[in-house]
Amino acid sequence: MSAIRYDIDDQNILTLTIDMPGQSANTMNAAFREALTETVSRVEQDLDSIKGIILTSGKKTFFAGGDLNELYKVTEEQAGEFEAMVNGLKRQMRVLETCGKPVVAAINGSALGGGLELCLACHHRVVLDNDSIQLGLPEVTLGLLPGGGGTQRLPRMLGLETSFPYLMEGKKSNPKAALKVGIVDALASSSDDLIARARAFIEANPSCQQPWDQKGFKIPGGGPQHPAMAQKLAIAPAMLKQKTKGCYPAPEAILSAAVEGAQVDFDNGQLVETRYFAQLVCGQVSKNMTGTFWFQLNAIKAGESRPQGVDQARFQKVGVLGAGMMGAGIAYSTAARGLDVVLKDVSVENAEKGKAYSQKLLDKKVSRGRMTGDERDAVLGRIQATETASDLAGCDLIIEAVFEDSDLKAKVTREAEQQLAEGGIFASNTSTIPITQLAKASGAPDKFIGLHFFSPVDKMQLVEIIVGEQTSDDTLARAFDYVQQIGKIPIVVNDSRGFFTSRVFGTFVNEGVAMVQEGIHPASIENAGILSGMPVGPLAVCDEVSLTLIQHVRNQSRKDMEAAGRSWTPHPAEAVIDAMVNEHGRKGKAAGAGFYDYPASGKKHLWSGLAEHYTDSAKASEVDLQTLKDRLLFIQAIETVRCLEENVLRTVEDANIGSIFGIGFAPWTGGAIQFINQYGVRKFAERAKELAEAFGERFAPPRLLLDKAESNTPFQ
Repeated sequence: MSAIRYDIDDQNILTLTIDMPGQSANTMNAAFREALTETVSRVEQDLDSIKGIILTSGKKTFFAGGDLNELYKVTEEQAGEFEAMVNGLKRQMRVLETCGKPVVAAINGSALGGGLELCLACHHRVVLDNDSIQLGLPEVTLGLLPGGGGTQRLPRMLGLETSFPYLMEGKKSNPKAALKVGIVDALASSSDDLIARARAFIEANPSCQQPWDQKGFKIPGGGPQHPAMAQKLAIAPAMLKQKTKGCYPAPEAILSAAVEGAQVDFDNGQLVETRYFAQLVCGQVSKNMTGTFWFQLNAIKAGESRPQGVDQARFQKVGVLGAGMMGAGIAYSTAARGLDVVLKDVSVENAEKGKAYSQKLLDKKVSRGRMTGDERDAVLGRIQATETASDLAGCDLIIEAVFEDSDLKAKVTREAEQQLAEGGIFASNTSTIPITQLAKASGAPDKFIGLHFFSPVDKMQLVEIIVGEQTSDDTLARAFDYVQQIGKIPIVVNDSRGFFTSRVFGTFVNEGVAMVQEGIHPASIENAGILSGMPVGPLAVCDEVSLTLIQHVRNQSRKDMEAAGRSWTPHPAEAVIDAMVNEHGRKGKAAGAGFYDYPASGKKHLWSGLAEHYTDSAKASEVDLQTLKDRLLFIQAIETVRCLEENVLRTVEDANIGSIFGIGFAPWTGGAIQFINQYGVRKFAERAKELAEAFGERFAPPRLLLDKAESNTPFQ
């Protein structure tokens, strides 16, 4: 059975329905390419009798794009063969585009990547008017570019400047927005209307030619040689580098393909695009990003870490203890997904303040037209602010989100746990204290689990699920289901102090602060963090978290370790944190002063006192940027290996996804473990030894890393 159905009706209108057998979505794989070649050959034979062509889909989505399974396997040695294959596919699309007859895309669902590129090769595009439909070219988010003509057709349709957000940022639009910008030409109210409008265009336009195939065509807004556009393009690479920090080759390749392609005819522009596409497909960054953001993320979403054989749970009522920033965020994220929430604090006033956080977020959505007033009120109506423990009665799940203090957490656990519905589970949002330790306050430690959310909860997608020594598989499965029910990404880790994300996050900020203590200029430290691919520098992160909280967590950890009979080894960063808080009174962003100054008007800037108190000018002038970048990434990757070695982490997938979505580990690497794989395991271990000799034992390769290095086998 062909992937493309071929139907000519009594009006001589040909309908090509893409419906790939055995797949839930259409993809641009070998079966599609073969079907397209056969279909185009048949069109050429029937062309004289055909009035026009409608291209549509037999799936719920129109077309899902390229086959990432294929792209992921392409090697540098296969680049020439790959280019020939891509150019062959584009030639088939071009035959339809230049056949002289009207070709209309009847878009009945989302068209992304290669799917939208098929539509752009048509003369007219009609789409169902449904806000859930997305149109866009998201390849850049996987380190790739639109390789099916997207970098050539979209700029010729919209103009270079208007097309750039779609090409270089992966912007997606719903049908109304796509119509407004000019990606589609008409909206349809129903499936019947969709086909009727496509037929009407064919009847009204017996012959068709793309604007760029017509004599005298000019790119809207001007081509690269146009004075106004040339002026903008002169600074575009610098502006792009400011965004990518040189870590992401895809946006730069897209800019080059679009601008260079716009200076030649369309067909040669396509060849330019293919060459850049092949470079990216064979490059390491796209392998890193595709492997993690597609294959590994999909495995997690499919429940790879969820215990099998446990029925799916659906939660109705959730209690949240503590209406501070974290508790308020958890309440919002839960209520926004249709669950009832009881938000409890020591007073109704405090609980109402926490609820007001949801009001603020929802009001913003209403003001931007993303939600109606009634929808906002419905979400707020699901949040009950209270000071009374009995209001928690009947909760399927209670999440404790109070201050990071073992005694306080034990107190609220004992008070609230008895209100759970039969079979209900209790979770702590602790970021560092072992779950097994906290579960001692519980009457049912098998139903006690960690749910570590990240701040701000409404924006951060990850939830780290921590399994205590007595946590049952049933409780883990239910916690996993809750995280997915509220639209978050779950990773599962075993219990230990700091779990996975907080442990690794701590190494990043501590390494940055240790550099201050060594005499390195703070601006060099922050720039090294950003240029390595981290979202912000380590000193800025310290301020966001607050130096007093860092101090408190450290003191709590030391107290608990010493109580367990273990010794505490001070980190070089501790003296700087203590001096900042105790001597200089600089406690972080919330207090108005930390490693940075926060003027009432104007941008934050590094505190000048840092350089005065700590910077060694001779050392600062000789520091090597690559070494600073290596230190910040290597220390996190090494700690991640320790987490695998100690069985805190259960899978490499959880390590990579957790490091990126939880603590912002440089996304271009594909995550903390993929960073090691792509660096070369043996080479990474050798570099770690060099760093250990220069900066301390904290860089010493763990046994697991040395074993992998000896056989030079990647982590899988």
